[in-house]
Amino acid sequence: MARTRAHNYEDQKESILVGAADMFARKGYLGTSMNDVAEACALSKGSLYHYYRDKDELLISIAENHVTRLVTLVRSVEQDETIPARDRLQVLITRFLIEYSDAQNSHRVLTEDVKYLPEAARQRILDQERVVVKGFADAIAVLRPDVKAAELHKAVAMLLFGMLNWLFTWLRPDGSLTHATIAPLVCELFFNGLGGMREMSKKPKPKSLSATRVKA
Repeated sequence: MARTRAHNYEDQKESILVGAADMFARKGYLGTSMNDVAEACALSKGSLYHYYRDKDELLISIAENHVTRLVTLVRSVEQDETIPARDRLQVLITRFLIEYSDAQNSHRVLTEDVKYLPEAARQRILDQERVVVKGFADAIAVLRPDVKAAELHKAVAMLLFGMLNWLFTWLRPDGSLTHATIAPLVCELFFNGLGGMREMSKKPKPKSLSATRVKA
């Protein structure tokens, strides 16, 4: 006879993901066992397996839930007709940082542990991440059509994510700075740099490794 689901089944599943994300963020995916997750969630190991069959399923759920929220955020900005097209990038930056502030552990897991996912799940999540990058790249293209013409708008978006995605490595939740207060600084730094970029006419050719290596 199948086990009856408790009335708070979905809430418990979400609570487990929060606990698992915390453990993965602190100990690393490989360094965390199902026993660790069960202990962190104040559950028996048997109870934990009632909700998630293994660590892979936990990792997939954490990563997919987080990246799905990011995709939803991008699409909500794109579809909001009250936001002028030229303001979308600033709105995206600010809203993403606010989202990250409430999901630092999940974001760290998404950033650092996707490589451990089964191939099919990893590709699903990478496809969702491409949607997010495209949203930012499209917003950049509105401000700098020449950058898009040079096929560099996605590269510029990735440079921006270099600032956004790694804040968890130094921005502490209990520090004097918060994600909300850092957002204007990120915008100021990025937009001043964007406005100061030279006019683009064509995509630059990549240099070979030998051409850039410093000789002894």
